[in-house]
Amino acid sequence: MPRPCKCRFVSATPRATLFKPAGVPARMLEPVALRLDELEALRLADWDGLYQEAAAEQMQISRPTFARLIEVARRKVADVLLHGKVLVIQGGPVMIGNERAFECAACGQRFQAPRGTGRPAECPACHGRNFCRAPQERGQGLGRCRRRGQGAAAGCGNRRRFRGGRTDGRTTTTTAQSNVAKEPS
Repeated sequence: MPRPCKCRFVSATPRATLFKPAGVPARMLEPVALRLDELEALRLADWDGLYQEAAAEQMQISRPTFARLIEVARRKVADVLLHGKVLVIQGGPVMIGNERAFECAACGQRFQAPRGTGRPAECPACHGRNFCRAPQERGQGLGRCRRRGQGAAAGCGNRRRFRGGRTDGRTTTTTAQSNVAKEPS
């Protein structure tokens, strides 16, 4: 069994996610899927002009993994250009951005914290502890991530939740530590 895929950091999602030849309906063309991590590798190597070592460090992956990503991405883009196919940008084992956004329920203040530093202790404005991830940070389902289960790309926490499967009206929440059955409210 192969190792699980490690999350790759990407700076942002692209504004456009579909590219096709002009004048031909997309449904008549063969699609080629370019993952977000492959697009980020193209951006870092070809647009920003970084060497593979520096680009791999920025994505928090090894240099050989970055080399494989860039090779696959270039091959897919060449295939799209040479054969007139549709390029669809989607998915991949990614985490978007290097900071997490939070929103305080007490004062409405939005603030950010770097990834990998744990949950902030309090809101910097009102020092309250009643805050949660900002709505756009709650996951976009852009691929699988080994640290988050079935992939919310915007943040890899260790917590996994699975719902359903019960017929008595209760939901089961499964976390990395325990199984808890909750009564409906």
